[in-house]
Amino acid sequence: MTGLSPTDLAAMLPIAILVAGALVLLMSEVFLTSGRRGFMAGITVAAAALAGLAALLAPPAGRVFGGQAVVDGFSVFVTVTVCGGLALSALVGAQWLHARDAERGEFYALALFAAAGMSLLGSAADLLMTFIAIEVMSLATYALAAYMRRGRKPAEAAFKYFVLGAFSSALLLYGTALVYGVTGSTLFSDFARGSGALLVIGLGLVGAGLAFKIAAVPFHLWTPDVYEGAPTPVTAFMAAGVKTAGFAVLVRVLMAVWGGAVMGSARFGAVAAALAVLTMLFGNLLAVPQRSVKRMLAYSSIAHAGYLLVGVVSAGAAGARESALSSVLFYLAAYTATVIGAFAVVGAVERTDVRAEPADAWDLSRLAGLARRRPGLAFVMAVFMLSLAGIPPTAGFVGKFLIFKAAINAQAYGLAIIGVLTSALGAYYYLRVVVYMYMRAPEAGEEGALALGPALSVALAASAVAVVVLGIGPGPIADLARAASMLTQ
Repeated sequence: MTGLSPTDLAAMLPIAILVAGALVLLMSEVFLTSGRRGFMAGITVAAAALAGLAALLAPPAGRVFGGQAVVDGFSVFVTVTVCGGLALSALVGAQWLHARDAERGEFYALALFAAAGMSLLGSAADLLMTFIAIEVMSLATYALAAYMRRGRKPAEAAFKYFVLGAFSSALLLYGTALVYGVTGSTLFSDFARGSGALLVIGLGLVGAGLAFKIAAVPFHLWTPDVYEGAPTPVTAFMAAGVKTAGFAVLVRVLMAVWGGAVMGSARFGAVAAALAVLTMLFGNLLAVPQRSVKRMLAYSSIAHAGYLLVGVVSAGAAGARESALSSVLFYLAAYTATVIGAFAVVGAVERTDVRAEPADAWDLSRLAGLARRRPGLAFVMAVFMLSLAGIPPTAGFVGKFLIFKAAINAQAYGLAIIGVLTSALGAYYYLRVVVYMYMRAPEAGEEGALALGPALSVALAASAVAVVVLGIGPGPIADLARAASMLTQ
């Protein structure tokens, strides 16, 4: 490839819009005083909307950049999901940061850079492109995790995330080197050109590096501390965006392995199934005793990675690829709206100065009696908890139904049964939140009403509406997900 073709440039447009928005915010930070920064969240939302629109309107270009990336329905769905999550997270962050006098251009710029990396990851068809996209995403999220720099937890969270993230990147690079040594190429489509133990080991290391990004057991240890220590809007964005991007590239890698009948491909399916079982079990079991709502949502995020892995594993069965991949895409869209909304409520009840609070800053007691203080806030939180639990008529129910249906179609009955049982276990700690909001009296000092700004109100309303609409009428998004799965290359 000697230069960029018009097709390559058109494929870059959504990412270019996100990067341009980040640069505008960085420049505005130089010229504006702290009292005139209220529009920065608006610029972020506008950039996310334009990038998503550009992805939707651009015709599928197929392979670009010499085959290193693919622009198809799958990548478009991932980009739109990431941009939607970015817009919601920016609205959540606007009030959260303003209340702490921490609204700066670099916060939103880092979020835009991270989203650009996530979007690129959804299009990656080459191991080197995958590494570059992961680093763009990761470096921005490392900085976002430590953004507040107040107290020990943010710094500790960012340090753990950085160290373990560097380790996962090393695994990915080492695996890439082995794959290149065997096949002479880093393209996913060339995996089948090689054979032997080194290829299996190389692909295994690549898979381990990606498993870290999706927080699959046993690569999940960073998740609870990072989710709890990071600023709440950052946690929301990471929970949705990083998971979406990680699963997008994992799907492409495994489809190349299974579709090309790569040596040892059956073993990769067995390993992925084992990871799915462990992730569902440990994620839910570890979430049950948690009283910190942020840690509970962190462990539940691990469990949801397990459900998504069930869909990915099911895609490897003959004749089940379309239904399985469409269920994964739908689940990612539903989970994005749900988890960002849940963290938005957590951020709303969180006190401004966490340093002055004891260790239970996000304890369940903060939600006690919320229905009396803020009935609307309690209602949307109940909707989000029901969706995470997979209870109808919510998006989470439809997502789990499609995942388990795909598993049954793939004759992965054991995965479907374990998924249903662990979902029942998860309902316990999700419904416990609802019980605290509606059946417990407010704690002393928590009786006052909570102030909700317009940006946060819009984010909560949009998330709740999306969760309910996808639960009652999932057809249009499910059809888009099905079309995207058929176009995957």
